[in-house]
Amino acid sequence: MSAQTLRMGTRGSPLAKAQSSWYARLLEKANPGLSVESVLIKTSGDTLSERINEGRYEAPAAASEALGEAAPNVKAMFVKEIEAALFDKRVDFAVHSAKDLPADIPEGLVLAGYPVREDPRDVFIGAPGRASLAQLPQGAKVGTASLRRQIQLRASRPDLSFVALRGNVDTRLRKLAEGQASGIVLALAGLRRLGLAGTRHEVIGIDAVIPAPGQGALALECRADAAAVLAMLAPTLDEKTRLEVDIERRFLKAVGGGCATPLGALARVEAGEVSMVVFWSDVEGKKPVRLSGRAGRRPEEISSLVDGLAGRLRAGA
Repeated sequence: MSAQTLRMGTRGSPLAKAQSSWYARLLEKANPGLSVESVLIKTSGDTLSERINEGRYEAPAAASEALGEAAPNVKAMFVKEIEAALFDKRVDFAVHSAKDLPADIPEGLVLAGYPVREDPRDVFIGAPGRASLAQLPQGAKVGTASLRRQIQLRASRPDLSFVALRGNVDTRLRKLAEGQASGIVLALAGLRRLGLAGTRHEVIGIDAVIPAPGQGALALECRADAAAVLAMLAPTLDEKTRLEVDIERRFLKAVGGGCATPLGALARVEAGEVSMVVFWSDVEGKKPVRLSGRAGRRPEEISSLVDGLAGRLRAGA
């Protein structure tokens, strides 16, 4: 690292490049004279996704949670090569989608924080003539590989069927246009960051689908001993986002949510209060649990909220 350049590690997907480029400009603006160099890193998760899309690998079925250690840890697969680059000092910091991060960060690395969060909600994009979920006919096919989304959508539309349309956003939009589904469900944040917010879509309310922990937020990771890097990142960080996402990640850790677990969590900080809604289900969707709670902003009150919701969830599972 020179005094004028920081090397930023990121995945090479269109969305990863779009959101890391946005952050690089924000960081340069906050540090006049700084240049941010983007270092694209192909992760094992990207490789697995390519193999699935090309038909060279059969994705684990919904019951993959029963495989235990044999089930691929998809969350870790999207970050571990980037974290290796941090340890090897090939990059100075990394930009991740916060929802891709496992609950635990390796010793020697830290989460510096998060810039302002995008809207964390999901959206529905329908085929022509299907502008909303309500307009889908009985038995319609919806494209999403997420069990979290599937199980929650079935609460109001048990007639729907689901197909695992994978790939980047453009690929899934193309598959929708080809008629492989009557609609698809995506994260609103990704649509906006790709400049596709003009695509006709319906925002899905939190009352229908609770998003994944950290959805809509970018997480900045660096080495714990990189004081100069942390100082340059600091002006770009948003305290409200940090508190909300850290609460969601604490809940993720408390319930032991893995990549195969249908889990949602959304914390909101307003004035002196924290509110939280959470969702959990078994992979078959037979025992979905949805809970909510409120607390003050003192650390002990937040801990009580997270622990209480996690305990109630485990009791109801």
